[in-house]
Amino acid sequence: MVGEGRWLFVDFWASWCGPCRAEMPNVLEAYNKYHAKGFEVVGISFDEKKEAWVKAIGQINMPWMQLSDLKGFNCVAAPIYEIDAIPDNLLIDPQGKIIDRGLRGKELQRRLQEIFGE
Repeated sequence: MVGEGRWLFVDFWASWCGPCRAEMPNVLEAYNKYHAKGFEVVGISFDEKKEAWVKAIGQINMPWMQLSDLKGFNCVAAPIYEIDAIPDNLLIDPQGKIIDRGLRGKELQRRLQEIFGE
């Protein structure tokens, strides 16, 4: 996805994380509003239990790609992106450069409005 002319939002979350789940309506709103304009989301879960992870995806109704190695904070993504708490996220531009981190709620909506207009 990166480098294909699309903006990528990498969302680090877990099914057991209350603040993560509380943030999902904002991410879903952004996805629905900007996906057709080139906005993609990938969820990277810090879950350890597949059943809980899959159930949460269905409950929250997340249509984007979800990834997890089911190793919690020992997952491969944690040290690469220096994730020591969730929720966290990265906004990556079409050239593959991380341009923002930790965008939540109105901050996410404001940033995407700057990028895509409206």
